Amino acid sequence: MNPAPTATGAAIAAAPVDPHDPLAAARGASPEARLLFWIAVAFSVFQIATAAHLVDLPSQIARAVHVGFLMLLTFPMLALARRRRGPRKVLAWTLALAGVAVAGYQTWEYLPLMLRAGDPLPRDVAFGVVALATVFAAAWALMGPALPIITGAFLAYCFFGQHLPAPFDHRGYDFAQVVDHMAFGTEGLYGIPTYVSSTYIFLFILFGAFLERAGMIRLFTDVSLGLVGHRTGGPAKVSVISSGLMGTISGSGVANVVTTGQFTIPLMKRFGYRPAFAGGVEATASMGGQIMPPVMGAVAFIMAETLGVEYVEVVQAAILPAILYFASAFWMVHLEACKHGLSGLPRSELPSAWQSIRARWFLLLPLAVLVWFLFAGYTPLFAGTVGLALTVLLILGGSVALRLPVPVLRGLFWIGLGLVTAAFLRWGIWVVAAAIVLLILLNALVQGGRETLAQCRDALADGARTALPVGVACAIVGVIIGTMTLTGAANTFGQYIVSVGESNLLLSLVLTMVTCIVLGMGIPTIPNYIITSSIAGPALLELGVPLIVSHMFVFYFGILADLTPPVALACFAAAPIARASGLRISFEAVKVAAAGFVIPFMAVYTPALMLQDGGPLTQTFGFAGAVAYIVFKTTLAIGLWGAAVIGYLRAPLGAAMRLLGMGAAFTLVAAAPLTDEIGFGLAAGFVLLAVRRARGSGTPVASAPR
Repeated sequence: MNPAPTATGAAIAAAPVDPHDPLAAARGASPEARLLFWIAVAFSVFQIATAAHLVDLPSQIARAVHVGFLMLLTFPMLALARRRRGPRKVLAWTLALAGVAVAGYQTWEYLPLMLRAGDPLPRDVAFGVVALATVFAAAWALMGPALPIITGAFLAYCFFGQHLPAPFDHRGYDFAQVVDHMAFGTEGLYGIPTYVSSTYIFLFILFGAFLERAGMIRLFTDVSLGLVGHRTGGPAKVSVISSGLMGTISGSGVANVVTTGQFTIPLMKRFGYRPAFAGGVEATASMGGQIMPPVMGAVAFIMAETLGVEYVEVVQAAILPAILYFASAFWMVHLEACKHGLSGLPRSELPSAWQSIRARWFLLLPLAVLVWFLFAGYTPLFAGTVGLALTVLLILGGSVALRLPVPVLRGLFWIGLGLVTAAFLRWGIWVVAAAIVLLILLNALVQGGRETLAQCRDALADGARTALPVGVACAIVGVIIGTMTLTGAANTFGQYIVSVGESNLLLSLVLTMVTCIVLGMGIPTIPNYIITSSIAGPALLELGVPLIVSHMFVFYFGILADLTPPVALACFAAAPIARASGLRISFEAVKVAAAGFVIPFMAVYTPALMLQDGGPLTQTFGFAGAVAYIVFKTTLAIGLWGAAVIGYLRAPLGAAMRLLGMGAAFTLVAAAPLTDEIGFGLAAGFVLLAVRRARGSGTPVASAPR
């Protein structure tokens, strides 16, 4: 492999980024930009060293340093991006250094802080206030006011909740006690979300950054073009498949939009798709990357840690819904293409999927190894470390191998690299670390090797840049969890859901869905999931919903919130590429993702959809039979939803036919007595009427995707 040279060594990210992302503007050759670039590289190196246990630190210190790096990068990068000058730039660096000072204090005072937990000194309270203030300011600067305001309301509840009427009141806590709980220990800022951010999430973000630098986006795009580019509506189907494949290595929906979308959205527009629809397809497919195993999104790691289950259990629960989600998006774009007569690309202009795989098959090795380790029972941290190490070895080793003079030497080199990788499993990370150091030296000596080193260096900076919003969100929502653990506030809302659900489970689910979507209008997926799962998860469990299913329900609607107007982050990220209104794109995205609203409800009533035991179907058909039945029923339901929403099935559908299709889909979702029988009957009638209508109109278009 011979990666292309980078444009500038001072670039924070050379991969395609959202032009409206304030972090993306921190590029250039100014001394400040170069300093921030190397801080970002140092951040990534620190995270790799702690993940691989090259540096062993107590978890509390590792989390504090992680947040310190976030503060050190966030404020100056935003000031540089927004071209702040004078006092504003001084303020940015002051806040950054204040965040570093908090991390230094936590490190220096680690043991004394543990010994005086619950009885803080005045200086402890002062540093705690600084920690809270800097994290709130960073979240406001990065993500706007919604999340800090919501979190601030929870924090205010700690201070003043004793004055509220029952049952909303609590016993009351003094200022020092609240600050100590939130800013020290592992319940507030440095709770489970920050732990997951500083371990799994950062490592997998780096893994994706290195694979993207190695050419994985091009591989996925070429394979997608070769497979479906020539089919009806081929460009949109390429978007769905390539974004789904990207989701296997990148858990960021917005990042997927601004990487794969740079290619797929103009391609869809070129072949006749409306700009808003093209943006909606890309946003829907990209957000689905957060539920696509094996990597999924950051929420999946937080879920595994919160539930105390193996990550592979979360993957198993997500696999069928993820496939159905992308199948439904594929079906929607097919119907849209048939409705408007949109053809595919000429075969002569398309790459061969097989030839693309043959040329760059080695890029799939890290992903295959990652999947094997995850399903073999290893921790995500170990699996991610192995995947990242193998990717770096492939990039550096491929650069050296391609410059060796004869094929025999190249073969011997790859054999040696394979033995080093095998030795990793026996003798640990030090073997691979030594091999990487050797390859770095070789690349520094051979002609063109320095370009490869620059690619790796820039991938480290890419990872740190991408991790900033995620890390800051994880830190600030720790305050919400800290409020829950300190005051027990989750019980009030949970009891309300339980009281509603005792008479109507569907109403409780709708209430939870609305909560997720409303919160998601102002805050990212991670805090949305943490807030709603901590409140609604235990309540749904009490109503008989399996715990992992209730958390996946919340997870799904947290993702769909990023597609729901009026605030749809993924859609507004697609807007400048599609050159269409973000609001119009969000309405189209909801249409494309309509079936995604069906799947979580069906999983609650039939947990077999998430490969969980439980429900009457399992007792009737057995586990395998229940899985097959619910997959068939869900496929039929999303097929009906798609036809009804797009208004097409072999021929345009009138309002009455669309209502019939929606009614059939709804009865298949509901789990009341006889609803399945009624749903199958309505579905059969709908299909027969649609076929008869198509024959009457002489429409030649096939109804099945091709």
